Amino acid sequence: MHITTGSTSVRAKPTDDQLDIYALTHQGMVRTENQDHFLVCQLKKQMEVLHTSLPNVSVIPADQERLAMLMMVADGVGGHFGGEEASRVAVKAVAQYLSESVHVYYTVDTTDDSVFAEKLAAAALRAHERVLERREANPALGRAATTLTLWIGVWPRVYLVQLGDSRYYVLKGDDLVQISRDQTVAQDLLDQGVLTPEQASRGRWSHTLSNAIGGVESHPVVTSIENDWKYVHLLCSDGLTKHVSNDQIKERLQAMTSAQQACEALLQDALDAGGTDNITVVVGRASKGV
Repeated sequence: MHITTGSTSVRAKPTDDQLDIYALTHQGMVRTENQDHFLVCQLKKQMEVLHTSLPNVSVIPADQERLAMLMMVADGVGGHFGGEEASRVAVKAVAQYLSESVHVYYTVDTTDDSVFAEKLAAAALRAHERVLERREANPALGRAATTLTLWIGVWPRVYLVQLGDSRYYVLKGDDLVQISRDQTVAQDLLDQGVLTPEQASRGRWSHTLSNAIGGVESHPVVTSIENDWKYVHLLCSDGLTKHVSNDQIKERLQAMTSAQQACEALLQDALDAGGTDNITVVVGRASKGV
């Protein structure tokens, strides 16, 4: 588990009505099924689901102060049934773990990144266990696995838990920064100097995961960064980044009129470029009082 830290902001936490968040998922133009799942929710003393692709998840009203904001993207691999099952099980397992232990977010010292990171990594490992249990109970799932990119905002910090290659970007003014690292065999070989960037982007290892929920290797990587009112946050599956460049993403986020408009524009960009994979996009920002 790796932890990266930075300085802490002192600005007031955005209120619920100052948040602009939207999420969507699409099967794309080629695939006949969608193996992506996402979840966006607030953590209070109970969980209030705002957007999700998961079926039969009830919205639970809550009047308490928001303790944290949670966003997740999971991109399943392992065939039609297996991939969808793995991503769905992973997202549900993390949501259940965090909702059952929500007291962590008002009892743990969030200025101590190491303690807080351990709690978040434990949620990812719970998801890994659930996927393995589901595979053992149903051999038809084969080697089903999934990426997991878990974003949690505990003002004034953001914590990212990542396994796989679903990405997290932050737009900071004129700079689009990829906070996540693609956990693929190609990226590992690129880092070692075995492959060139062109080879890594086009080779057969480019989308072979080296770290995943349900994979041979499952090691949550936790990163902590400072948040700011002016930042725009983006989570996505690789169905977006296969077709939409970082420059295009930056342009869309800089020109956004709302989180919904940005999500829909980015989705259309990916579809217009071929839409060869499932596409999931989550965008969030503080939209008022900036």
